[in-house]
This record gives sequence, C-alpha cells and structure tokens, in this order.
Amino acid sequence: MAYSGNPKDYSVAVLYGGTSGEREVSLNSGACCGEALKELGFSVTMIDPASRDDLRKLVEEEFDVAFLALHGKGGEDGTLQGFLETLGIPYTGSGILSSAIAVNKAKSKECYEDAGLRVAASVVIGRNDVLDSEDLKEIEETCGIPCVVKPTTEGSSLGMTIVRDASQIQPALDVAFQVDDEAMVEQFIEGIELTVGVVGNDSYEALPVIQIVPNDDEFYNYHAKYAAGGSTHLCPAPLDEDTTQKVQDMAIAAHAVLGCRGISRTDIMLDKEGDCWILETNTLPGMTKTSLIPDAARVVGMDFPRVCERLIELALS
Repeated sequence: MAYSGNPKDYSVAVLYGGTSGEREVSLNSGACCGEALKELGFSVTMIDPASRDDLRKLVEEEFDVAFLALHGKGGEDGTLQGFLETLGIPYTGSGILSSAIAVNKAKSKECYEDAGLRVAASVVIGRNDVLDSEDLKEIEETCGIPCVVKPTTEGSSLGMTIVRDASQIQPALDVAFQVDDEAMVEQFIEGIELTVGVVGNDSYEALPVIQIVPNDDEFYNYHAKYAAGGSTHLCPAPLDEDTTQKVQDMAIAAHAVLGCRGISRTDIMLDKEGDCWILETNTLPGMTKTSLIPDAARVVGMDFPRVCERLIELALS
C-alpha cells in the first residue's frame, strides 16, 4: 500500500519507551514524533511495548503503520520488527535481519570490512570469559592504549569507557558487563567525530554531515547526547568538498551493506591524516529535540514533521 499523501487516511501506532537502557530517550523521541504526526493530521496511538496492555492493542486494533521510536534492545534489534511482521503491520525503519546485525557492533563490523570500509582493530570479550595477564596483554597489543571499551549491543554510549592505562581494561570491561553480556575492546581513533544520516530503501540520499563537539564531556557520552547544551552540532560540518563526499559515501555504503531501510545514522571518525573510520550504524536514530537527524534535515529544508512523514512514506512503499 503506497502512501496516499493524505495523513488523515492513516492510523499510526507510535512505539516508544520499551525496556532497554535507553527507555527515557525513547520516551522523549516517541513523544516528539507523536506530536509531529498529530500536527500533520495522522490518527496517532501511543504504544509502550513495556506494557502488555499496550501490546494487546497492536493485536486487537487496526493500524496502517507502526512508527518506531524505540532504541536499544527489544526495539532496535529486530525483536519488535518480527512481532510487527507476524501481525502484518508495516513499520518504519529497517527489517529484522538488518536491525539485528546493526545493533551488534561486532557483527556490523564484519559487514563493514566485507564492504571495504576502514574499521578500528578490536577484540570481543564475553561476560563469562576469564582473562589472565597474558590475555589482557594480547588485548593491549591488538587495540593499543588508549582504547575504548563498550558493550557490544547497547547504544547511547551506555557502559562505555575510554581506557588510558592498561590496568583499567578489566575494570572497564566490568562496567560494560553491567549492561551487556558481551563487550568490545576497540582501538581508540583520535580525530573529529562525524555523523551522517542516510534516507531511502532501494536508492539512498545522504543528509548533510554533522560534526559533533561535546561541550563538557571527554567524549560523546549519554550526557553529551541528550542533555540540553551537552554538545554542539556543526551542520554542515566544516569539511572540504572531497572529505564531505567521502564521509557521505561511507555512510551510504554502511546503510547498503547492512540492508537498512527508511533511515539510518552512521558515526564516523576523521583522523589527522584525513582517513575515515566507521564506528557504528543506528537503524532507529534518536528523534528528540537535541537529536542529530532533525538537525541535518533542517539544513536541507525538511522540518521535523516532514521527516516523520517521509519515514511513513518509506515504510509503506
């Protein structure tokens, strides 16, 4: 069913909240998206998958499309996508497999490498792995110091640590294991942090590149992402034309190799030599008032309600 162009024709279930560590961010994203969709004229029902009664509405009521404003486990990992496909409800964003791969930093990195994209050296550690001094030394030799330790399947920089002394690798792993069963130790890439949104199903359009500058934090952590004034977004990023194209091409390649649909946002580091390193891809990027996708869309003349409408259009195409 192709989108008619008349929002009043559609009943939309906005899924937000959920049970992941990013619940509060998702509640904010969903509230913003629900308000924008209502402003356009869509019939909107807000649904929190953490509530069994809300999930029952998806089964018992009729919806033309589900708008996903979920983040992290249980929402961005293919779980809800599979449920919606079972119910026959079209939904915004990527499908089951793409979502499951993208949310896993180790699996997505394998896809990036297959596509010829530059990735940082890394080691994956399981919660039950027992590391001795030789194991820790091998991690240090592979990833170097400083390095980054982060949960494999959590977003919003939850449980992430920049390690600047080898003795802190194990404590950093313990922090990551508080929110995930698997952690990744990764080479630290020093440089400029960039992010690029990509829109499309079978043909792709890269949004303007954003440079992220944390204002008071060591890196783009949870506070820098979501607190008012936590970071500055330079959009378009102050890059030369060739570098801008290179960064956008990398984001498009990531969107394509992961099989993303609708929208994605890929984080990239630009080092001092001008090389681009791909970090990760978000298949359901944040849609709050301080989020990156709305900032980039505004630069090309798309206000927030139009971004939401475009995602529904892609979901129904």
